[in-house]
Amino acid sequence: MGHMRTTHTASRRAAVLVTASVLFGSALIGSIPAASASAAPPSGSGGWSWATTASGQRVAVRPTNYPTPVNPEQITHPLLDHMGSTIPAHESTAVTAHIVRPASTVPQIPGIDISGYQGNINWGAVAPYIDFVYIKATEGTYYTNPYFAQQYNGSYNSGLIRGSYHFAIPNNSSGTTQADYFIAHGGGWSADGKTLPGALDIEYNPYGSECYGFSQSSMVNWVWNFVNEYAAREHAYPVIYSTTDWWSTCTGNYSGFAAYDPLWIANYSASGGGPLPAGWGYYTFWQYASSGSQPGDQDVFNGAYSRLQALATAG
Repeated sequence: MGHMRTTHTASRRAAVLVTASVLFGSALIGSIPAASASAAPPSGSGGWSWATTASGQRVAVRPTNYPTPVNPEQITHPLLDHMGSTIPAHESTAVTAHIVRPASTVPQIPGIDISGYQGNINWGAVAPYIDFVYIKATEGTYYTNPYFAQQYNGSYNSGLIRGSYHFAIPNNSSGTTQADYFIAHGGGWSADGKTLPGALDIEYNPYGSECYGFSQSSMVNWVWNFVNEYAAREHAYPVIYSTTDWWSTCTGNYSGFAAYDPLWIANYSASGGGPLPAGWGYYTFWQYASSGSQPGDQDVFNGAYSRLQALATAG
């Protein structure tokens, strides 16, 4: 994905393609506990707000407080925890040799994700080759990226569409609490066409058992608490980043978030993102390599640049 970004023309976008079956933005609202499909909160219902779903629909939402365990572990290396940092210990990381699929009709827009591990970034050297970046803002309720301002503001000033992500440690505190911490430390969203909805990075436990000692139902509840808190406060549903293996193991391959949250799949060994978690018929983002020509992890957005702008404008 090392092409230089010069203009956002259709011909330039069509040059980077992979296999995909559905464009971003076609999910349907189902009967799931996050919200109703009405366009506005029910009148007289305390605590209701609204948010835009992955399909672009505006729905009613309110924070939830499903019970989840809290059993904090000793945290020793939050600087080293980033999107995909736990994958090598659990999954194959052999990079697929042929990412590009010229026969596809869906453009794949290049981007990266970074954390404090990368330090200050020379955005003038990086920005011509990518269109978006996600930056780690927080972990748990105890860590903020010390390089966040330079990474977040610098990418914006260099013309990139940027977003921030939260590295979840579910047994440290509730999903609601961690969503609030994330929002308070760089995770907020604004409909300015340059800021992507925040992302929830939920993956293997870097400090202990892979599912944080949670049952599958408790993990689903934890994610709902995070998702609903973020959506109610920011009016956009967060992106969910994970791997299909972790999601299947730790949530029982729960499908209920697919109608609300864009999917960011991590898969380094299968073309086209590989098998997806239940419910999602396509990915919105794909992390296809843990290193490459640009800093951090290498990603693509599944759609044209105009769709990336739409996500940054409407959530």
